[in-house]
Amino acid sequence: MTEQAKKLIISNLSKTFKQKERKIQALSDINLEVKDKEFVSILGASGCGKSTLLRIIGGLETPSTGIVSINGSEISEPGADRGMVFQSYTLFPWLTVQKNIEFGMREKGIQVKEREKIAKEYIEIVGLQGFENVYPKALSGGMKQRVAIARALANDPEVILLDEPFGALDMQTRSLMQELLLDVWQKSQKTVILVTHDIDEAIFMADRVVVMESRPGKIKEIINVAFPRPRDYHIKTTEQFLSYKAQAVELIRSETLKGMNAV
Repeated sequence: MTEQAKKLIISNLSKTFKQKERKIQALSDINLEVKDKEFVSILGASGCGKSTLLRIIGGLETPSTGIVSINGSEISEPGADRGMVFQSYTLFPWLTVQKNIEFGMREKGIQVKEREKIAKEYIEIVGLQGFENVYPKALSGGMKQRVAIARALANDPEVILLDEPFGALDMQTRSLMQELLLDVWQKSQKTVILVTHDIDEAIFMADRVVVMESRPGKIKEIINVAFPRPRDYHIKTTEQFLSYKAQAVELIRSETLKGMNAV
C-alpha cells in the first residue's frame, strides 16, 4: 500500500481502563492500515473492544499506547475530518430533518443558502424528500438513521465511523438500510469503518472484514471480500458469500468460547 493510498494508520495501539483497583485491558497491539475510499468492517465477539477502537479513531477516547493518524496527522481529539453515526438515534429532537442535517455545516460557518442546498441534496440521496420539516419524534428508526447518515456526510468528513448503526432495527429494515448505505457510499466515495456484530452485514458491505480476538482485543484475521461493486442483496445467497460467512463464523465462535472459558 503506497503512502498516497493510506487514509488511516493504527500503530501498536492498546487501551487499558482503570476501574477502582482493577485494570482492564480492552485492546492490545492493534496495527491496521485503511486505504482511501475503502470500506472496512470490524467484527468480533461481544466485549472484544470494537467500539472502543472506533471511539479512539473518532477522538472520543485516548489510547494507552500507540497512535492513530489520518493523512499523516495524529488523532488526539474529535475533528470535522471524521463523522460518526451511533446505534442510538443522536438527532436533536428540537430540530427538523433539514435543520439536523444542516447542524454541522452551521457550526463550520457555511452560509445559509449553501448549507440548505447541500442538506437538500443529501435528503434526496437518502430518500427523505417530503420530510424536510418533520421532527425526529415523528420518524421511524430507519428514517432517523437515514437522517444521521445524511448529517454525517453533509459535513464532508474524510472518514465515516459507524458504530452498530442498524443494531436497533428489525431485520427487513436493517437489510434495506445496508443497501441504502452502500448506494450512498458509492456516490460519496468516503472512507468508511463499520463496527458490527452481524456477520452477514460485515461481509456484504466491506472490502475487508477485520475479525477481532476476545479481550484483550487484537486483530485475529482479516478477510478480503472479493465481490465487485456495486453490490446488491443477491450476493448473500452465493457460494462465495457462504464461504466467507463460514470462515467468519468459525473465527467468532472460537473467540466466544475462549471468552466464556476465561470467565
